[in-house]
Amino acid sequence: MKKVLGFFRREMMLTLSLLAAAAAMIITPPSERLLSDIDWRTLGTLLMMLCVLEGFKKENIFRPLIRLASRMKRMTTLTLFLVFGVFFTSMFVTNDVSLIIFVPLTILLFSGAGKEKYILPVLTFQNIAAIRGSLLMPFGSPQNLFLYGQANVTAWHFMLHMLPLCVLSAALLIGFIFFLYRKDPREAICSGTEDTPWAPEGKTRRIVYLALFALIIAVIVTRTTLWPWAVALVIGTILLVDRKLLLQVDYVLIVTFLCFFIFSSSIAAHPGISGVLTKAVAGHEYWWAIGLSQLISNVPATIVLYPFSGNFAGLIYGADTAGLCSLIGSLASVINYRIYVRSYPGQGRKFIKVFTLISWAFFLIVVIPGLLLSGWPFF
Repeated sequence: MKKVLGFFRREMMLTLSLLAAAAAMIITPPSERLLSDIDWRTLGTLLMMLCVLEGFKKENIFRPLIRLASRMKRMTTLTLFLVFGVFFTSMFVTNDVSLIIFVPLTILLFSGAGKEKYILPVLTFQNIAAIRGSLLMPFGSPQNLFLYGQANVTAWHFMLHMLPLCVLSAALLIGFIFFLYRKDPREAICSGTEDTPWAPEGKTRRIVYLALFALIIAVIVTRTTLWPWAVALVIGTILLVDRKLLLQVDYVLIVTFLCFFIFSSSIAAHPGISGVLTKAVAGHEYWWAIGLSQLISNVPATIVLYPFSGNFAGLIYGADTAGLCSLIGSLASVINYRIYVRSYPGQGRKFIKVFTLISWAFFLIVVIPGLLLSGWPFF
């Protein structure tokens, strides 16, 4: 019992989603409509992504990036690489995975070179990069994946609408980095990391995971109705090449998604609650997405608000901006925090202080452009 309670205390987002789903089903008893309202395609796609990206981590597929980072000799160059490494990889492997790849490397390089005073600002820049880089692609973040699945637009159309905020964010990140090193833009760093070579026996698995990743991207972009077969193929292939990998997948995230789908569907099915939320949210999707995300994070907030939203652009821009306000605003931020406090126990408050200061400075600059763009209809 203690282990079970400890698990639910650690996974507060899952606990919240389970309670929300249970409460919603009491308010609106489940029916056949509930099964059809659940976005099984998004859940299946998310499952495929999590399985393959777990394989990426296990087989160290990002080793070339790590080797390149360890050879850089100037703080500005290294920081630009580490921050924009997160920015661009988050577009393809999701924002949380990009942080899992680059944040430990950043801590290792900076602490080993005696540059620990820069770790917190750079980790915050990486957090911003993960949130703002991932917004460009339909599969860059879970909320984008969900909303893209609801929108009848092409991937190129989606990217076109997200491009202005992505470019603005990239330019601002460069400015923030040079401001950090304003006293000495050429400050040197002597770093080195132990290179873990690729195991020869893992070559087949690396090729398989890369091929499966290409398949997932094709499934997302083409919107094929054959996605259940793709899920079966991915799971079946992993069972053949490394069945133990399936034990390491983050199923908590999938169950959390499922619970919030149940909550959203049940609430939307209640005439009274649905009417109130529709009136309150309509026309204010941007601010609702940002505000509600500070309570339940941007992924579940997006799922909950979608049925009551008339402005798709406002909802997605708000959800992709919400992570800049607080740790709760995005699950990626929580992951960043967890990685840091494992390396520096007892420094959680310091992390939150620096994170909040820098993120809010960034938020105050991008929040108005995001609001203005929310008037640009997606369709």
